[in-house]
Amino acid sequence: MFKNHPKGLLAASLANMGERFGFYTMMGILTLFLMSKFGLSGTKAGIIYSVFYFSIYILALVGGIIADKTRNYKGTILAGILLMALGYVVLAYPSGTPVPANKFTFFLIITCLGLFLIAFGNGLFKGNLQALVGQMYDTPEHSKMRDSGFQLFYMFINVGAIFAPIFAVAIRNWWVQSHGFQYNADLPALAHAHLDNTITTEGAQRLQSIASEVGYTGADLTAFSKEYLNLFTTGFHYAFAIAIGAMLVSLVIYIKNKRIFPDPKAKTEKAHGLGENEMPASEVKQRIYAVLAVLAVVIFFWFSFHQNGLTLTYFAKDYTDLSKIDVDLGFTRLKGAELFQSINPFFVVFLTPIIMAFFGWLRAKGKEPSTPKKIALGMGIAALAYVVMALGSQGLPLDSAREAMGGLKDAERVTPWLLIGTYFILTVAELFISPLGISFVSKVAPPKLQGIMQGMWLAATAIGNQLLFIGAIFYHAIPIWATWAIFVGACLISMFTMIFMVKWLERVAK
Repeated sequence: MFKNHPKGLLAASLANMGERFGFYTMMGILTLFLMSKFGLSGTKAGIIYSVFYFSIYILALVGGIIADKTRNYKGTILAGILLMALGYVVLAYPSGTPVPANKFTFFLIITCLGLFLIAFGNGLFKGNLQALVGQMYDTPEHSKMRDSGFQLFYMFINVGAIFAPIFAVAIRNWWVQSHGFQYNADLPALAHAHLDNTITTEGAQRLQSIASEVGYTGADLTAFSKEYLNLFTTGFHYAFAIAIGAMLVSLVIYIKNKRIFPDPKAKTEKAHGLGENEMPASEVKQRIYAVLAVLAVVIFFWFSFHQNGLTLTYFAKDYTDLSKIDVDLGFTRLKGAELFQSINPFFVVFLTPIIMAFFGWLRAKGKEPSTPKKIALGMGIAALAYVVMALGSQGLPLDSAREAMGGLKDAERVTPWLLIGTYFILTVAELFISPLGISFVSKVAPPKLQGIMQGMWLAATAIGNQLLFIGAIFYHAIPIWATWAIFVGACLISMFTMIFMVKWLERVAK
């Protein structure tokens, strides 16, 4: 599989596995953790989530600038790994829940500090590692394998992402079960509403019913609500602790293989056929304009795609029949909305060889689409995913009506196959856009601006992520199907804009 690829590709992919493990742990549980820990509404948790996601990617631009200025890519990446590990240490500390009113702001700030450390560490790490991978393909013998190289890189780093949500759910549910209770997705919101005296009559009746179902035999719902919330969120804290171990594994792999990665300080080869000081200023400008144009388009894709950790996770919790996803492991049960976050990375690993083989077959026939055409096609595929969600959400009640009822019964929820099918289509779109977009940037970016341009790619992702909270607002305010229709429109705008620019981008990429 790695034949004809640079020696450092596998090492870079493995080093990135730990980061992906922590990232998908975060993506799978962050909003649900904030809601159960602090009693935040979906909209407020969504704002924190979108700011965190924005920070992860915008700080990659800072990391790129630091690496390009110092030409110390390897040291910058190492610092990023250590900072991310420290951030997970902060989040893993099992502080009590419910959070006392007089300590609410303090603990929320501490949580946000942990998120900032993760985001800044990721900014130092992610874009610069991608830049190093791109530099591996700046030689004549490897240049033709650039797209497939980034696809392999993308596939292998998602192996860690498959297992992160599974571990998080297993640990959370094990902790709850070890204290005599069972997992229930609706209980944290009902418990907070009871403690805040905002629960409806229907909600109170449902709280009493679910408390009995999960194993509570007493009559004091206030005591039960406090105990269940503390167990539920402590399990989340311990899930963050697993991410610390993953980052340490990533650290060991990176340090052990550091010497085989490219060293820009010592690099004397001419990239893209020209030395760093020989590229005409006009060509530098054209390359920068081309990269910026693609970045502007993919903002709309990321705004739609990264709903998988926000509104699609809300949908899994609120409207999906989770009883159909319930695996007994003996020591715990695998059941929870977070499990859907394993589907996307699983499909990345499963589908990447198929898509690579398909493009290889087209390449052999001389019919392989250009990278800009692949990206445009990916936008259209993403739109199709949300068309499926819109059709599958017809007839579901407004989120406010669902909350007033205290949640839906299993028979009133949709099949998990709706989300599974959507994630399948979104993953195909992702494989047409994300690894190939990174490949395009690494190919077109001027040699002296590799780190900054990779940082700009992640900064565009950051802008799309900052807009994520809009999805949370619509999710709680309009019919569910209409929320998905907004993302259909965003993806179609991206697709047609990209098609309009294809010929120009192809000329610059040559």
